[in-house]
Amino acid sequence: MEKRVLGKSGLEVSAIGFGCMGLSHSYGTVTDRGEAIRLIRAAHDRGVTFFDTAEVYGPFTNEDVVGEALQPIRAQVVIATKFGFRNGVIADGPDSRPETIRRAVEGSLKRLRTDTIDVLYQHRVDPDVPVEDVAGTVKDLIAAGKVRHFGMSEAGGDSIRKAHAVQPLAALQSEYSLFWREPETEIIPLLEELGIGFVPFSPLGKGFLTGTINEKTTFPTGDFRNATSRFDTENRRANQAIVDLVREIAWNKGTTPAQIALAWLLARRPWIVPIPGARKLAHLEDDLGAVNVRLSGQDLRTIEKRLSSITLRGERYPAAMEALVER
Repeated sequence: MEKRVLGKSGLEVSAIGFGCMGLSHSYGTVTDRGEAIRLIRAAHDRGVTFFDTAEVYGPFTNEDVVGEALQPIRAQVVIATKFGFRNGVIADGPDSRPETIRRAVEGSLKRLRTDTIDVLYQHRVDPDVPVEDVAGTVKDLIAAGKVRHFGMSEAGGDSIRKAHAVQPLAALQSEYSLFWREPETEIIPLLEELGIGFVPFSPLGKGFLTGTINEKTTFPTGDFRNATSRFDTENRRANQAIVDLVREIAWNKGTTPAQIALAWLLARRPWIVPIPGARKLAHLEDDLGAVNVRLSGQDLRTIEKRLSSITLRGERYPAAMEALVER
């Protein structure tokens, strides 16, 4: 597996990480615990060293599964988790008060069966707590040896600059894919300027870019895509043009749509590390195969030209979740 360094942090990780959220959160059904542990270990066996979780996933259960899975190989992996919601529940709203951060870290350390969190992200910016206080609290936790690196998620440019001035950020984690390119306008240039790595979540467009979802697809009860307008039936039909593009490139390269979508991200910057999720071994292996796919300059120009003529329809989040995103 190819390795990458997240910005100027010196933190080296596998070029593709594993987003563990979907094993127990947001997609309706929960993966059997034993199967989830086997899948996480299978990812490591195939070269993945970067695993992502959060206290709100479950809540709490995802960290516990990740902790059990990685405990035997803890020294060989990088574990990232997140704080930032009251009681560890998204619906309860943001809470990044220093005492909440410290309490969340103690809980995460216990569930992850470790004495140090490699990357600690603020899950969402808390408008009621100065970001300098958040960064200062994480700085103290780093000095205490409980955290190695600081990160933020879905943060806006001003907050990134303010936090980075107090405690340098190793990475920003935000949504980015062929299906959602907003970070290209302001965020990616800022990360490049400051030397911060970028960890895109939902790099496969919440499954849409794999080509396995169409207008007839039904999602299980509890799957958040049921409440997201981008996945309304009519919008899926309209957005199929981007899937057709990815399929065409994949056909020409003798690979799969998922691998093209991930290879495109890897080609954007050398400090971008996508974290696709998977609940089946075959999907995991397909994703990891993207490191062997090379998109030529002509491939990238073709994709860019074709994308310019595609207008995607629908919002990526329900209004309540979108309100938590800082811009």
